[in-house]
Order: sequence, then C-alpha cells, then structure tokens
Amino acid sequence: MRQPWRVAVVGGGIAGLAAAVRLRDSAPAGTEITVYEQSGALGGKLRTGELAGQPVEFGAESFLMRDPAGAESAAVALARRLGLGEKIVHPTVGQAALVIDGGLRPIPGGTLVGVPGDLERVATVARPAADADTDGGRPLVGPDADVSVGALVRSRFGNEVVERLVDPMLGGVYAGRADDLSLVTTMPALARTARVEHTLVGAVRAAQAAAPRAPGAPVFGTLAGGLSTLVEAAVTASGATVRRDAAVRELTATETGWRLTVGPTRDPELVDVDAVVLAVPARPAARLLAGPAPTVAAGVGALDYASVALVTMALPQPRLPELSGFLVPSTEGLLIKAATFFTTKWGHLRRPDGLAVVRASVGRYGEEAHLQRPDADLAATVHRELSAVLGTPLPAPVDGHVQRWGGALPQYTPGHADRLAAARTALRAAHPTLVLAGAGYDGVGIPVCVRSGETAAEEIITALGGSAR
Repeated sequence: MRQPWRVAVVGGGIAGLAAAVRLRDSAPAGTEITVYEQSGALGGKLRTGELAGQPVEFGAESFLMRDPAGAESAAVALARRLGLGEKIVHPTVGQAALVIDGGLRPIPGGTLVGVPGDLERVATVARPAADADTDGGRPLVGPDADVSVGALVRSRFGNEVVERLVDPMLGGVYAGRADDLSLVTTMPALARTARVEHTLVGAVRAAQAAAPRAPGAPVFGTLAGGLSTLVEAAVTASGATVRRDAAVRELTATETGWRLTVGPTRDPELVDVDAVVLAVPARPAARLLAGPAPTVAAGVGALDYASVALVTMALPQPRLPELSGFLVPSTEGLLIKAATFFTTKWGHLRRPDGLAVVRASVGRYGEEAHLQRPDADLAATVHRELSAVLGTPLPAPVDGHVQRWGGALPQYTPGHADRLAAARTALRAAHPTLVLAGAGYDGVGIPVCVRSGETAAEEIITALGGSAR
C-alpha cells in the first residue's frame, strides 16, 4: 500500500501558501503538507496591521485584477477559491500624480509603465527627444536579446521621459532604476512587441492593443478587512501543518526524497519528506541549494534585492488633493519615492472621524544608508516632505507606524529570465522533487507569486506520479 505523500513547503509567504492550497486541491487524498516559516508571521509581504483603531496594510496594498492576457488574475482566482470573492473592493480614486519641480502634476494617460504610446500626451511632464524614434528598418530588440528599460527608452525618447516618467513608475514597483532593470522581466509585453516593431511608439501601442481592457474595468483590487484575510483563508484551506519560528537550515537528498534540518544548530530536528517547494527569496534559497545543487545555487544567488521602509501616518483632517497618491523621480532629491493616500484612494477605508491615512515608501536600490535612520527620524522626514510637496503644513499625526522590509524587492538585471530558466532546467533535471517558487523569481506582485506557487505545486505532483483526484 502506497504511503501518503509528504511535502514540505519552505516559506510561509503567499507563494508558499498558494502552493499548499493547490497541493491540497490536486494531490492525492491524505497528502501531508507542512509549511515551515522561519519568522513568527505568515504571509510574507502581506501584512495587515492597525492604525488609529482601523485596519491598514503594512505591506502589499493591492493586486492586479487581470493577467497580461486579459484573463482573471491568479490572485482573484485564489480569493474566489477561498470564498473571499465578495470581499474584493476597488479604488474609488484612480488618478495619481508625479512630483515635478517640487509640485504635483497628473500622470499622463496612454503610457505603459511610464513609456508613452503618444508623445504629445506626456509633454506636460517630460519633453521627448525630437525625431529620435525613427524606423530603422528592423525590430527594436533582437529575437533573443534583453536590454535595460532605461537604455531602450533613452535611445528613443531621451532622458526626460526616463527620469520623469519611466524611472518613478518602475521605482514605485521595484525600488530600482530603469537603467538597471530588465525589459524582458519587468515589461514582458513591451519586450514581445519590441521584437517585431521598428519604433518604440509602435511597440507600446501594439502591447496595449494585445491586452485590451473593458472601459471602466478596475485595474486593481484589494480585500475589505485586509490582505491578511487571504493569508488566513489559505492556511485554513490548505489543511497544512504550519510550523512558525522554524528555520530550515539544510536540505539533503535521500534515496526517497529529502531530509530537512530544522531549528537551532545545537538541537536540530531532522524531517524526511518526499518533495520540497522552496518558496523563499534568492539568498536563503541559494544557501539551501548549495549542497544538493551548487551550480543552481550560484545562478539563483545572483539575484539581488532592494530594501524599503513604509511610513504610515494617521492625520487629523488634513487638506489632501483628490488623488490616489504620487510618485517621485529620484532627480527631485526627496527621501520619499512614492506616497499613497489610503483613505482617499480606497472608499471602504474612509473614516467618519475625518482621520486620513497616508503611507510613504522610502528607499531605492543602492541607497540603503538612508534606511539606517531611527523610526522617529524617518517619520519626521516623511511628514516634512509630504508637507512640502502638498504645499501646506500637515497636522501632526495622531498615530503612525514604520514597517521595514529588508531585501524586499528583486532587482532584475538584463538576462535574468534566461539565467532563471537555466537554473530551473538544471534543478528539474537533477532533482525534480525540489522546486523553486515565488519570492521574486518570476516577477513581483501578488498574482505572480500566487501563480508561481501553484505552478510549483503542479510540478511536484507530476514528479511524484500525478494526481489521484
């Protein structure tokens, strides 16, 4: 009689939890799933806290409603699977702004992550280079090539478009710089059309046309009650045994699967399993892979991350513009790189007492020294810079919170997709029951992490012999 499968999920972020749910849904009945999380909290960058007596996100704020092909995103599908579909809510204010020359200007429409498909529409914030985006008779990017977003856009539209539009948009997502970030990984739709189109305007328009969106359809969603409800529901639905404060320090291949070394060095626990989903960031993944797959470990460990801090404040009846928030180009010289007016953007968070909740993101890749400041110093600087940008002194906050996310946002340099694909191919060939998931390998955002975890679970099921359901 075949024994039940034993699967370890290393990492209790949303990718690991999505893998656990998919395993429970698709693996044979009786499969034993254990989630190992080295910290005391599940959910990774999904963390709902409380500020001035109401829930507020101290990590990821929302998710995309659609995938690049226009279908329902993996995050929406998971929410529905967990019975949370009716709790999905959308922004009531969608317009955001850029800080240009110290003041706010609306982000122009018609761009793809800041890259314009209509040069006239962006003239209010940036002056595109004249006559640079000419048809040279060949595609912008070769069939197997990858370039930085900044290099491509500078060559076609000039410096201002990069510095005032593309850099702050990408910086808001990755805390990195357009000149260092891979076109293929951060803007895959544009990379595909750039392999065909001869001008960047043409490539942007083709990418936009390939993923049409119904007029008025919401782009983003979140969950009333907070994104931690997604985490809690996933834990329940997975039926997994959850081990908090359980650091997996070593992975060793055995004749039948894997042996995990868990816990402190002086008193380790050895656990034998049939398969492992490794859903942790690149550096801890590389350490665990160093023994069984050193070549793969070297490839995975090359991925670097940026650290950020999120400063959230509850302000008594401030005068805020009717905007969802703003983005800050690095050329403006501010510590803040982005700000969100939570209680303006999200109607379900508006408060009868008139308090407004504002969150600012601090930290860009290579500028981690700024994050060494004490919490009180960071909060005071954010308050002062917000007042300057808005052109009015903001009232003192009645409550606040500083959340630091060390090594939170992956920095995808050109060639990342090929390096990752090679590492995964080598790992699959040598150890098909050990699979990487989420944690920034496949991109950022909740839908990407959910899909990555689900795909890892499906690979494990195939490697172990297929589903019995």
